[in-house]
Amino acid sequence: MNTPGLVRYAGGLVALAICSACTLRQGQADLAPDPSSVALTLNGRPVTAARLGVSVPPRFATIVPSVVKGRKREYVINAYGSYASVFNYPKSTQQVGTINNVGGQGCTNALYGYGKGIFWIVAGQDQVTEYAVRQNTPLKTLSVSLGFPTSCAMDTDGDFALGNYDGGQVAIYKNASGTPTVYSTPLDEEFFDGYDNQGNLFADGFTRDRSGFALVELPKGSTTFKTIATSNSIQFPGSVQWDGTYVTVFDQLADNVYQYTVSGATATLEGTIKLSGVGDCAQTWIVKGLIYCGDAGNNEGEVFNYPAGGSAKAVFTGNFVDPLGVTAAEKTR
Repeated sequence: MNTPGLVRYAGGLVALAICSACTLRQGQADLAPDPSSVALTLNGRPVTAARLGVSVPPRFATIVPSVVKGRKREYVINAYGSYASVFNYPKSTQQVGTINNVGGQGCTNALYGYGKGIFWIVAGQDQVTEYAVRQNTPLKTLSVSLGFPTSCAMDTDGDFALGNYDGGQVAIYKNASGTPTVYSTPLDEEFFDGYDNQGNLFADGFTRDRSGFALVELPKGSTTFKTIATSNSIQFPGSVQWDGTYVTVFDQLADNVYQYTVSGATATLEGTIKLSGVGDCAQTWIVKGLIYCGDAGNNEGEVFNYPAGGSAKAVFTGNFVDPLGVTAAEKTR
């Protein structure tokens, strides 16, 4: 018989640089945040959420056995130094497990959809770790030389891209191992990254000259990132992901997923998907027919139809501490 235990969240006090972007709300589309004042920190780590709560009291997380029916798993990754909450939607919206002493963002070995047996959590400078879905156990940790790694992505060849919030660099690990090749980007602060189906790597954040949002691309085979002009304005960087047809960028202030076709140095808007009722999807993850939201504003995990959008079709029930990330994977055996 398994006995649930309790683990005290001891991440410490939250240090927030309260700024104009934190008070922006929907309907202020013409008020782009000042990139020089949006840098939030949480337990000494930069935070890529646009609208984070001003305090986080100590929390207790119930450790629930993760041996449950179903193959799919969703991971709502909470504040740095806390834990990831594990779910097996659509079997249930109830939390089925906990991964302790992590926090931050996540990704897996799929451009979109459920990763095949593994997932990654970027939880700190020395906590870029690959996990096995079956037991939520660490498989390996990458050696990291970046200042503040936050985002990650994998291509279909198994290469692993790690974004650096402070400085905007991106490190690419061949076959997700060894010593990476580090690339400079036009970004001063890199927030999210993602590959398309051709092996091109996209990232977003704020520009080096601090003039506002930018989307950049490292074309496959190239050694130089270039800036991609979007045909619409984006207020605050959000997740960058291939959705099976388009390169998508989420806007954390507008609560919109923007779908683009990219040609040369231009991203042309093909569709806009509105997620209603969210507080702040600090990270989103797209699977076939669904999009998951790690909602730092509402302090929960949510599920929406994709590409329909609209109101959430399901809300996860469990323990949360300012969710900053979300990803999804499934067992392979």
